[in-house]
Amino acid sequence: MVDSTKKPNDSLKKMLLVGAGLPVIIVAMLAMIVLPLPPFILDGLFTFNIALSLIVILAVVYVMRPLDLAVFPSVLLIATLLRLALNVASTRVVLLDGHTGTGAAGKVIEAFGEFVVGGNYAVGIVVFAILVIINFVVVTKGAGRVSEVTARFTLDAMPGKQMAIDADLNAGVIDQEEAAARRLEIRSEADFYGSMDGASKFVRGDAVAGLLILFINLIGGILIGTMQHDMAFGDAAETYALLTIGDGLVAQIPSLLLATSVAIIVTRMSRAEDMGSQMASQLLGDRRVLRVVAGILALLGIVPGMPNVAFLLMAAACAGVAYMIDKKKDAVPEAVEEEIDPDPVETEAVRELSWDDVGEADAIGLDVGYRLIPLVDKNQDGELMRRIKGVRKRLSEELGFLIPSIRIRDDLDLTPNGYRISLMGSQVAKGEVYIDRELAINPGHINEPIEGIAGHDPAFGMDAIWIDPVQRDDAQARGYTVVDVPTVIATHLSKVLQENACELLGHEDVQELLDRLARHAPKLVEELTPKTLPLSVIVRILQELLREQIPISNVRAICQALAEHGRNSQDPDVLIRSVRIALGRTIIQRISPDAGELPVITLDPRLEQILQEAVEGGTDSAGIEPALAESVQSQLSETAQRQEIAGEPAILLVAPNLRPWLARFLRFSVPSLCVLAYNEVPDSKSVKLIAAVGT
Repeated sequence: MVDSTKKPNDSLKKMLLVGAGLPVIIVAMLAMIVLPLPPFILDGLFTFNIALSLIVILAVVYVMRPLDLAVFPSVLLIATLLRLALNVASTRVVLLDGHTGTGAAGKVIEAFGEFVVGGNYAVGIVVFAILVIINFVVVTKGAGRVSEVTARFTLDAMPGKQMAIDADLNAGVIDQEEAAARRLEIRSEADFYGSMDGASKFVRGDAVAGLLILFINLIGGILIGTMQHDMAFGDAAETYALLTIGDGLVAQIPSLLLATSVAIIVTRMSRAEDMGSQMASQLLGDRRVLRVVAGILALLGIVPGMPNVAFLLMAAACAGVAYMIDKKKDAVPEAVEEEIDPDPVETEAVRELSWDDVGEADAIGLDVGYRLIPLVDKNQDGELMRRIKGVRKRLSEELGFLIPSIRIRDDLDLTPNGYRISLMGSQVAKGEVYIDRELAINPGHINEPIEGIAGHDPAFGMDAIWIDPVQRDDAQARGYTVVDVPTVIATHLSKVLQENACELLGHEDVQELLDRLARHAPKLVEELTPKTLPLSVIVRILQELLREQIPISNVRAICQALAEHGRNSQDPDVLIRSVRIALGRTIIQRISPDAGELPVITLDPRLEQILQEAVEGGTDSAGIEPALAESVQSQLSETAQRQEIAGEPAILLVAPNLRPWLARFLRFSVPSLCVLAYNEVPDSKSVKLIAAVGT
């Protein structure tokens, strides 16, 4: 009991200490600006500042990826504020007590000043000025520019990276968890480089502040020493120059280290490798580099008047390193060869076959020719990937079940501009496009044709012309409908999936629909299956609904109709009639969403009687005279075309027992015609007779 209570208390204390540490540091930095500090505390703080700068630059060098040091912008800001606070504290001490001697501001400032000055104050000032110029003009300015450009390009690349993630997710390459992790990494990368762009401005401002503090300390110290403390001008200049240079060096060296850290981290590649490994593998990866360098140094070493010993020693060192690298690389293949199985054929023969060796057909496949690869390549931000995701999302919402992932790959057997759409491993459609052109579709009333490559719209077979993108405005002005290549392929894919949706719906999908419904209506699902109907019958009914272009999104209404009528019959055809009646509003809304009156086509009573006798006799279209079947089909086709030209739906209204037979008979010959039964039209919907087809 004691141990179990102690651990939470220890954790709580640790959290309080860690949480209170940063606010205490910030408050202490603000206090340094206001309160005077004795020299020994300044020595400790200056030493800590130098140590912190060394820690930061080494962390930058050894970190694997820039994002692994995401706290770097905040650390940079705190370190800059600490250094500026120390500058203010040291300036106060220098100006107040500088007349007492060079040790007035502590041993650290005195030691740095004497080390650089070395008895010559002019040289010390020049060295310090050069150090400030290097920090401000070279390192800080360059790091700030790189940070700005990197932040801009990172933000510009975010949409493309997001689409690539969506494409991988839609294609089934990654799962939801990995997609979420990659999206988080993209956001973190954008936040990091955006913060670095702002943090680099702190570094540049710090360099400017260091230069100004130098002149303030030097000029102000000389004036205070000569005017307030009656020091000779030479003594005041000597004392305050040493203190000023020492104070400046103690501040500028950490500032240069942090500026260098910024430059290193913003110029690094986002790879899981530390900087030393990257430089070793990339600079010395090619054996010829050190060999050529050794040869050039050796030639310079034998030139009279050159420092021969230095050049020849360096040439020998480069040659030695090149020899060691060659020896190490040559030894790698031998080690690999020793691990290779001496008899791979025998090993393959011993291994038993398993189900992993059995191929499985993809539900949906899209094969493209090699010229169309940029459209689906995630590294090239393929636009088609985003369009395919949109197709899947729209069809899933419209049809009422999740469209499976689409497997996309290149196929050298296809023509370079060709593509193929397959379902369950079998080809169902194909087309050919021109990746550098756009498709101008002729809606049928073009008076001024446009120049281009003649073709057809792969989805609907309409006449079209492949034009250059610069002709787009001209083609639209003439009445063409102009679409780009990704839209052409995505539209064709959408049409194929919509027409063959029944093949994509399986037992697992139906079970998922029932499981989702069970969360809200558990009793309904419990009564329906397996008590009333087996799952296979429900799957068959839903597939038939999709085959007739009826969405299954209203699962509750479908299950209620099946549960009610499934006790009397398990015949799918009988149950489909009941389900269609229950979905009458949905069917009418899908066919004619805006029409006040429903325009319908009916059958002549004599023709209807003939068809009734054929259906009741259990016959199919073979029981009808071919001439009569052809006449009916021709009349319905002409009427449907007139309706389509008028912009109205083509609906054939027939008796309930005739509807299934006529729907199958006209499905492919008159695809635009919708066949409805009398009892499928809601009572609140009025109808308008536009034609009657007879014998």
